[in-house]
Amino acid sequence: MKKILLFLLPIVLAIVVFLGFMFYLSKDSLGRGAVQVTSVPQSNVYLNGRLLGKTPLCECDVKSMIPTGDYTIRLVPMDSSLSGQSFEQKITINKAVLTVVDQTFGQGATSQGSVISLSPNIDTKKAALFVTSLPDSADVTVDSNPSGQTPYKAASVTESDHDVIISKPGYKEKHIRIHAVVGYTLSVIAFLGVDLQAANASPAAQPNISVTPTVTQQKVVILDTPTGFLRVRKDASISSLEIAQVKPQEEYMLKDEQPGWFEITLKDGTVGWISSQYAKKE
Repeated sequence: MKKILLFLLPIVLAIVVFLGFMFYLSKDSLGRGAVQVTSVPQSNVYLNGRLLGKTPLCECDVKSMIPTGDYTIRLVPMDSSLSGQSFEQKITINKAVLTVVDQTFGQGATSQGSVISLSPNIDTKKAALFVTSLPDSADVTVDSNPSGQTPYKAASVTESDHDVIISKPGYKEKHIRIHAVVGYTLSVIAFLGVDLQAANASPAAQPNISVTPTVTQQKVVILDTPTGFLRVRKDASISSLEIAQVKPQEEYMLKDEQPGWFEITLKDGTVGWISSQYAKKE
């Protein structure tokens, strides 16, 4: 009996080690990706609520790279004069590629930033470009050539460096240097900051950043979003506090609006702002 046990023991141990190794491989089969975060001023960086570190930050080496998947990244400026300001956005970490997050904080709606990422393209022989913005309907210029408005998509671009400019009257221009890669879609999300100097310099430009009265009893219908919900914020700014969430197809009374934002009244009477990119008036 002892001889049988001694014979079987190495086999059992080998099976356990093999199964453990296979479990480890399956757990890590989706791979890992890198994330780089910069900001002005320096900020604390949180990923799904866990503190990663301070900007500038790059989880780029093999040991620190992040498992692929969807995450919520949040930047909180360390400057006491920007108390209450923060930036929060959903990002996707893809295998073996770098996701870049950049944010310049300002007071209220003057903050601006961008998120740049790569995702596998359907056509593996082409490099594609997708540009969206908040607010939407911003002009897109690629390599000095006017190319359209956000949301903008080019099914094929050259595998090289490109200069992209996103602009909209009443907002600061956003200049971004990108590198397109064959087999991937390069996605750019640009968050435009209000240009207060331009507004003050030109009285005609002031309506672009001021609150505009709307028609009484007009409604807003929530459209489909990448996350399945839309954040409601206290003020018309991506850095403003999130006070609620609304879902696609829901309808709310439109209280007010300004470029890129709708102010709505929720079911409980709470008033907040949502991005007009994912809503329409009726």
